[in-house]
Amino acid sequence: MKIERFEELDIWQDARELCNVIKDLCNNDLFSKDFTLRNQLLSSSGSIMDNIAEGYERGGNKELIQFLFIAKGSCGEARSQVYRALDFGYITIEESERVIELLMTISKKLSGFISYLKKSELKGIKYK
Repeated sequence: MKIERFEELDIWQDARELCNVIKDLCNNDLFSKDFTLRNQLLSSSGSIMDNIAEGYERGGNKELIQFLFIAKGSCGEARSQVYRALDFGYITIEESERVIELLMTISKKLSGFISYLKKSELKGIKYK
């Protein structure tokens, strides 16, 4: 199956789902009042899906790999922020475990996608 739009990428769809889960968490009373942490977590989670999209739209594997690494970094940043939200009492342990599991899954998929692209002889539409 040929992927023609970033919206077709499973990893981007997973990142979109994550953003919706995090948005719901950030809407609780305590969390919504900590504007700084709330905005940081919304931003870092959004950065995951945005960097996957931007890298894909660049049209070459080299650029895509670069942006996938940025997305992977944003996974780590978001995980750290989830731990802060837990430590501050804004979310439950169950909520934090669910989000961390999603983030770890996305991070692992990003690593796999990066490895695949590095080994691939296809270099993207930019180089056809």
